[in-house]
Amino acid sequence: MSRRLRGSDLLGFQMAFDVTGDPAFPEKAAFEVARELDAPVTTHAGVWGATNDDGIRLMHEHGFMTEKNVYVHAATLNHDSYHRIAATGGSVSISSESESSCGQGYPPSWALRSHDLPVSLSMDTSVWWSGDLFSAMRATLAADRAREHLEAHAAGDTVTNLALRAEQVVDWATRGGARALGMDHLVGSLEPGKKADVVLVKNDRSPVMFPILNPYGHIAFQAQRGDVHTVLVDGRVVKHEHRLVGDGLDRARAAVGRTVDHLRETLGEEAWKAGMNPEIPPTKILDNPYMYTEYRSAATHSGSDEG
Repeated sequence: MSRRLRGSDLLGFQMAFDVTGDPAFPEKAAFEVARELDAPVTTHAGVWGATNDDGIRLMHEHGFMTEKNVYVHAATLNHDSYHRIAATGGSVSISSESESSCGQGYPPSWALRSHDLPVSLSMDTSVWWSGDLFSAMRATLAADRAREHLEAHAAGDTVTNLALRAEQVVDWATRGGARALGMDHLVGSLEPGKKADVVLVKNDRSPVMFPILNPYGHIAFQAQRGDVHTVLVDGRVVKHEHRLVGDGLDRARAAVGRTVDHLRETLGEEAWKAGMNPEIPPTKILDNPYMYTEYRSAATHSGSDEG
């Protein structure tokens, strides 16, 4: 099994698992399987209190950091870890909405730029966040620029020319994802010989969709998924005049509606409302919420369950 399905240009088998920093390196067996299958590895790195620099160091020392690795978040790593990722050709996927709300760390584009690391954008989960790359671009720009101002103010300086531009986040949202998946020779940009994957943004009824003076800025700051007029996937029209083509959406909407109705009836309205609006506890929980491992260290857990 390779990174694309045999006889196809579709993405094939990949592996995703996290490296906790446990000195015993229990993830070694998974990396060996990935190497045997020539499969790319995606891992949550630089997640506050869960996967930090020890995990990167172990991966590097055992020779498992390659250009096929994608490091998601990478928000709480030190310079040494960023250098290791850069030296081995890996890339970082930023989920700015998630990082800002879930505490994986401050969205790290401002740090990644200083290490010249390849960047792509992701959503982490569409259950919690918007699930669209327009929001990802906007959130990433906002976080990066806020950090640049904050760092300058701390030094007594004022920023008048911001480093991260709209053109860059549009690239991260398109070519960046293609590069991270090893598919930039097929998709990610409009060029002869590539697949006809096209997203047309046009909405004449929107008060913010004209005049278009800076296309990159317009995409990053004004556009939203409702402004997507037409989408082609390998030359096949799957959305036209702001509507998906076919009945797949209607079936999905009906299925989701039935699921929600079942959950509300099973839980009861009171429990449903309580779950939608949980109370804020009077004390902070010190232990890290990423509790998928029993391994503990000063870098991963506080070691205390007391509030």
